[in-house]
Amino acid sequence: MKTTRSIDSSEPSGQFALLLQRRFAPFFWTQFSGAANDNVFKFAFTVMVTYQLSVDWLPPSLAGLVIGALFILPYVLFSASSGQLADKWEKARLMRAVKNLEIAIMALAVFGFIQGNAVILLICTFLMGCHSTLFGPAKFAYLPDALSEKELVGGNGMVEMGTFVAILLGNMVGGLLVAIPDVGHTVVAGACVLFAVLGRIAAGRIPSYPATAPDLRMDWNPFSQTWKNIQMSRQDPVVFRSLLAISWMWFFGAVFLSQFPAFAKEVLHGNEQVASLLLVVFSIGVGIGSLLCEGLSRRKNSLGLVPLGALGMSAFAIDLYFASRGLPQVPLMDFATFAQQPAHWRVMADLGLMSLFTGLYSVPMYVLIQQRSHASHRARIIAANNIINALFMVASSLIAGALLTSGYSIPEVFMLTGCVNLVFSAYVFWRVPEYWNGFVALFKTSAPL
Repeated sequence: MKTTRSIDSSEPSGQFALLLQRRFAPFFWTQFSGAANDNVFKFAFTVMVTYQLSVDWLPPSLAGLVIGALFILPYVLFSASSGQLADKWEKARLMRAVKNLEIAIMALAVFGFIQGNAVILLICTFLMGCHSTLFGPAKFAYLPDALSEKELVGGNGMVEMGTFVAILLGNMVGGLLVAIPDVGHTVVAGACVLFAVLGRIAAGRIPSYPATAPDLRMDWNPFSQTWKNIQMSRQDPVVFRSLLAISWMWFFGAVFLSQFPAFAKEVLHGNEQVASLLLVVFSIGVGIGSLLCEGLSRRKNSLGLVPLGALGMSAFAIDLYFASRGLPQVPLMDFATFAQQPAHWRVMADLGLMSLFTGLYSVPMYVLIQQRSHASHRARIIAANNIINALFMVASSLIAGALLTSGYSIPEVFMLTGCVNLVFSAYVFWRVPEYWNGFVALFKTSAPL
């Protein structure tokens, strides 16, 4: 039986009003602090091994790849177990346990940062990946317990927005703090501990809801349980194809995020400030798109937003290719010089609108999975989604790398990704008519979406 919560008419409505309510606000700040801490830690560590440490066995050219791979590896290994735990345990209890683990990991990271010990920080990278793997299924499975059907779109939009803002904040804070002369390593270590403690304080306020499958027998074999979770998600073809579509979105996004530094330097002829600007525009765009979902869907989950999002993603990814072609070879520009060139405004507009439509694309599918999955195994289906997401992101890195090695330029890779997005999305919408029917309804009627 699905677990939902009826709206109390005495409570304010709307997605931002949820931040005033205990059933959502502590949860929101718990996940926000965790996402921010992940990125403070990872980016500070990456900057350290790129610019500040001399580690023969971890050259700067490989540092980002190794750190990213170690962080994502637990999603493949342990998502199956984390999904079982989130169904078996009361979710607030599990989230508090995960936050306790985060504090312990950051205590170890303090030693690694202060001593400049790359081995310890690599171990912490893997452990922080474990922390995020454990938290993910509980996070998305918690929302249907705490929110009503009408609040799920807005609640998911807030979580998606918060995640990308936290990623942006974490990268900025990590990069700025670790670069402080003499004390940067100590200061960034303290910031990581502070984020972990704040997250644990917020988690202590998350209200408890009954576990959905307390009698579940744990299967600790990651391979057999991963297969079971995927087979469970396949029982509803709409849910399974939505999992694939979400994973494709992460593939799509990873192509762009992984290439921002090189795109800024080699194509836009900008320095590190311009590379940071690309991340800012992308993160803000996804956040705005996620927040728009509630208003555009009139507090109902409109699957018609998904095809609209897919079309926008492709249109602006392809136009990004045309906007970035033939830019003159000039010395590397800082932010102020870059912003003065009108040709760059189109590039930024394409990137911002592409990411906005990505937000429109993702939120309705997360809501659909939450609504269509049985409460007793909802977290395990979300765990299956996390596994497929991780595999798609790994494939994204391999395919993009192969294309670039074969002689394709970065703008050409962006254009190809936009074209393939049209093909992949068309397949999903053909196999799941609800998406196409919802899209047609956006333009045929003025009734609620």
